[in-house]
Amino acid sequence: MPLLLLPLLVMGLVLLWLMLMPFALWQRYRSGHSRRRAVRWVVTFNAWSLLMSAVLFLFGAWVAGYWVDAALAHASAGLLAGMLLGVLGLALTRFEATSQGVFYTPNRWLAMALTLVVAARISYGLYRMEQAWAGDVHAAWLVQQGSVFAVGGLLLGHYLAYAWGLRWRLRRT
Repeated sequence: MPLLLLPLLVMGLVLLWLMLMPFALWQRYRSGHSRRRAVRWVVTFNAWSLLMSAVLFLFGAWVAGYWVDAALAHASAGLLAGMLLGVLGLALTRFEATSQGVFYTPNRWLAMALTLVVAARISYGLYRMEQAWAGDVHAAWLVQQGSVFAVGGLLLGHYLAYAWGLRWRLRRT
């Protein structure tokens, strides 16, 4: 009898996730443009961690290239575009030096744009899942998932360039 409840539990968790997704995206936007204190060791740790994440991301894209067409190319293009976006984001960031330390406020519009990119990719993924569920998609749907790597690379590249630029900016201060 408990095994019969497993599909209901899974369905309930998916519905809960769908209901909480708008709230999570709103929180992502709110925290994306909030004023923060720049602590040097935290920024340095974040920059090195993101660099390691980027290397592992590219390695994962290379491995996934066996199943997904041009996964490494999509990941690399997304990473490069994200790094350019990160440099732009750093140029648009407002910095304040006070007696308590250095504070920075990321650009509100860039935070909104990145949140909308995440929301669009989630929506597209749900749309593709609905198509696959209805049987409208042929079996090679995995081959066409390069946009996942592109969006992941865009976000990772943005935060990578932003963290290293913030680290460089703090060293100058």
